[in-house]
Amino acid sequence: MTEQPRTRRRRLPRWLDALVLVAGTLALALLVRTFAFQVFVIPSSSMVPTLTKDDRIAVQKWSYRVGEPQRGDVVVFRDPGDWLGPLEPPAPWQRGLQAVGLFPQGGHLVKRVVGVAGDEVRCCDEAGRLMVNGEPVDEPYLADPAANVAQPFQVTVPRGRLWVQGDNRAASKDSRAHLDEAGGGFVDTDLVVGRVGTRIWPLDRIGRVAPTDAFDDVPAP
Repeated sequence: MTEQPRTRRRRLPRWLDALVLVAGTLALALLVRTFAFQVFVIPSSSMVPTLTKDDRIAVQKWSYRVGEPQRGDVVVFRDPGDWLGPLEPPAPWQRGLQAVGLFPQGGHLVKRVVGVAGDEVRCCDEAGRLMVNGEPVDEPYLADPAANVAQPFQVTVPRGRLWVQGDNRAASKDSRAHLDEAGGGFVDTDLVVGRVGTRIWPLDRIGRVAPTDAFDDVPAP
């Protein structure tokens, strides 16, 4: 009985191997961007000391698929209406990488949620603290607690909206800065991309963006 010769498997050309690898990498990046994480760059100092300018952050996109943003969450959201002003358009190669989540997205903001639907939020009590539903809130993450009182206000958050403020209250054009505009400074929950989970750059600041218990004693609206 003679042994049958083995059939050799044809190998793909190297260029086709590389093309398949690149396509697979881009497809995986697109899936991650769509359902899991998305990378953003911090454009300003409005969230100091929690986040500083040029920090890279990974946003958890699944955070609010089954729930809503909570008080104290640091969230990324799409511009509600010219909050950022005119933006320089990205280069074509940047748009391509943004589409698959390999380059930070522009046209978004990052702030802390301090009021959710039904909440009465006002500034401030005699000690300069934010008041939510009549409860004073001690905010240990603020860059300068004394700057909190610079802009007094009182609002009730409508259904499906959020009231957001930066941790660096002296340098944050947040909900307070847009009170007199059409949207009243509120952010539609549909504009929220997700919750900031991790700082991924620079290397010496890599780590989880820890949640806060500052709002634990706030009663329901």
